[in-house]
Amino acid sequence: MKANLIRLGVDIGGTFTDVVLEKNGSSFSTKVLTTYAAPENAIIQGMHQVCAKAEIEPGAIDQIIHGTTLATNALIERRGAKTALITTEGFRDVIEMRTESRFEQYDLNLNLPEPLLPRQMRFTVKGRVDANGNVLVEIDKSEVETVVDQIAEAGFESVAVGLIHSYLNPAHEQLVRDVLAKKLPDVNVSISSEVSPQMREYERFNTVVANAYIKPLMASYLGRLEDRLCEEGVRCRIFLMHSGGGIISIQNAADFPVRLVESGPAGGAVFAAHIAARHKLDKVLSFDMGGTTAKICLIKNQTPKTSRVFEVARTYRFKKGSGMPISIPVIDMVEIGAGGGSLAYVDTMRQIRVGPESAGSEPGPACYGRGGERPGVTDADLVLGKLDPKNFAGGSITLHGEKSKSALMAHVGQALEMDPVEAAFGVAEVVDENMANAARVHAVENGEDLSEYSMIAFGGAAPLHAGRLCEKLGIERLLVPPGAGVGSAIGFLRAPFSFEANRSVYMKLSDFDSQKVKTLLCDLKREAAGFVRTCDEFSEILSEFKVYMRYSGQGWEIPVELTEEQAMNPDAVAFQVRFEDDYTKLFGRPVAGMDVEITVWSVNATTPSEKVEPVAATDGADTLVVNGARQLYDPATAKFVDAQVVPRDEMEEGQRTAGPAVITEEETTIIVPASRNAIRQPDGCIDVVTKE
Repeated sequence: MKANLIRLGVDIGGTFTDVVLEKNGSSFSTKVLTTYAAPENAIIQGMHQVCAKAEIEPGAIDQIIHGTTLATNALIERRGAKTALITTEGFRDVIEMRTESRFEQYDLNLNLPEPLLPRQMRFTVKGRVDANGNVLVEIDKSEVETVVDQIAEAGFESVAVGLIHSYLNPAHEQLVRDVLAKKLPDVNVSISSEVSPQMREYERFNTVVANAYIKPLMASYLGRLEDRLCEEGVRCRIFLMHSGGGIISIQNAADFPVRLVESGPAGGAVFAAHIAARHKLDKVLSFDMGGTTAKICLIKNQTPKTSRVFEVARTYRFKKGSGMPISIPVIDMVEIGAGGGSLAYVDTMRQIRVGPESAGSEPGPACYGRGGERPGVTDADLVLGKLDPKNFAGGSITLHGEKSKSALMAHVGQALEMDPVEAAFGVAEVVDENMANAARVHAVENGEDLSEYSMIAFGGAAPLHAGRLCEKLGIERLLVPPGAGVGSAIGFLRAPFSFEANRSVYMKLSDFDSQKVKTLLCDLKREAAGFVRTCDEFSEILSEFKVYMRYSGQGWEIPVELTEEQAMNPDAVAFQVRFEDDYTKLFGRPVAGMDVEITVWSVNATTPSEKVEPVAATDGADTLVVNGARQLYDPATAKFVDAQVVPRDEMEEGQRTAGPAVITEEETTIIVPASRNAIRQPDGCIDVVTKE
């Protein structure tokens, strides 16, 4: 990548759109309310604001990196295109039958989520490929044409094609695609052997359906965005952040929009990994809390944990199995409906609940004064003294404390006989405990002890809650980096160009075929590198190899990383050793005498990551003396206390502020609990540590 480029990072969230511009080593940022009807309007508004700060014209921008929640929201809200599925005869109901697992074992009234497409939108064709990729029954082209005629008559806008075992032999899917292209040239088509060429038909069919469902919407949005930017004189290339933590071209994003489903949170994880590398931290809990959701991610050795399957729109208390599984490379994180706009209420058991419903930006929490009547987390934070009503979002929004108190009383206080402060404290504690529980479960599922971790907090609301979260989790160190309020957008500018290619080819180590393995990995390496070259023609491309392995008879695999030497000169013994090492780390010991299977092969092509200069940390010997103070509710003593108010830009390197304190900046506020000190590190990070 060329040096000294003027780059723009844009993150569309559920409440705010964050915009960051980097020019000659300087950064300029802003937050504007997301415009749901036309999200590109908020981007243009934010772009003009940061360009004015940087004293440049929009036409001077060299590169735009964009991440968005639009794909996720379209799936959650079921407002995608009118979509049809063509599948193999006998498999019409796979996306409705799911895996038949019960995500809540003892709920006798359990309702499974509705499939994305009802039965009348699912069509079948004869033709069958077996589990080895051999054709058992040839597909009948005339039958395919008849089905396509039915789809044309019904007026579908998009078609997903998912045939059994097509990840091994895509010929039948390709024939269906060719017929669709000839008879319906204006209809979008997605085939599972390109979108997600992996085993397990429920996950694969669901992924290709999701891709087809949001493809017209995303193509329309990306086209409008390009046109609007051109009208503003911006002629540079636009790239999209994908769920795996890298950047792809706008054309690849339009073809595979399902890869954008977690793009915003992925940018945040990249941002946190960059900070972890700067401070030489090997165990980090990334905490990203915005206006709509909170995201928690484990980062080990400065690398976010990744997965190849995740769930969108969990419907039952965020339990695994209650959402739509999407089978794509993704940064592994827990996402819960606990943002600044998450709405609070009292349930039938007289318990305070928060989220997942959010006030978003339209109308927003009650304190925004935009018509919202129900209390959000931001209302509770305002009543507890965490927010300055006259300096929220850089002063662009004036908050109304009386509206917050009225909403809290109407929806929480009256039902539980609490005053507004008690109601606000209850809401804040519930949302903090929800996030703490999510972090604990995520750590246990990955065999990690959070007391050994440091936290990196970012997003507009995270620094308000991170100190209390650390107290609950027993985490001693919290870092809040510069630009924390727009952390995901900054993360986009730190991400490499990358693309991960996957393929399911079943193989036992007892039947290991070295030449077949080498050919497969070389093909995947070439495929992934081809996508990266569409973004960057000149940079070096590195390859990362991974295989998913399990003992024979097990239902799920673990990811095993390979060096390039092991991938290009594959050996069954080396694969066995790597698998047993990783299996032992997860489960304590290997299983003797059992054969090992490989189910999925993966190659990630990536440009080199940005070099990170380590920071020489300071212990904060100088105490900062401030005159300003305000009343802040202390959850440890359940009363208001005098807290120092410190403008972040007035803290100098090495200066220490004792809690309770409020550290203010334009895009967020850092709450330092009474149990902690805050130290400004040389790179501008605020280091919140336990008092000795």
